[in-house]
Amino acid sequence: MDLTITGTVGDILPEQSGEGRNGPWRKQEFILEIGGDYPKQVCIVTWGDKIDQFAVQAGERLTVHIDIQSREHNGRWYTDVKAWKVARDQPQDGPPPLGPDEPFNEPPAFSDEDDGLPF
Repeated sequence: MDLTITGTVGDILPEQSGEGRNGPWRKQEFILEIGGDYPKQVCIVTWGDKIDQFAVQAGERLTVHIDIQSREHNGRWYTDVKAWKVARDQPQDGPPPLGPDEPFNEPPAFSDEDDGLPF
């Protein structure tokens, strides 16, 4: 199952690191703000090399592919929303970019000839 969530990056929390039984680890969390009638904030975690690969920046609009995982420790349950893929949304200003096989057509040149308009 592919779960995705789209929103704008709010806060980026400081990177954390440590040493576990499987060796060194590092993680970083960021807050994704989801719009709508009832806006929400979701804390998403990235682990290891994905921190550098994704290079999430505050203010970016992202679509994040996530896994949700819970684990139990001493009778309490903890849930992580883990990012495994990040896609940056393209700005919607102006026309879409041309594909590699689409020709670029220049707009018609402006002409000073009398076009019958009174101005």
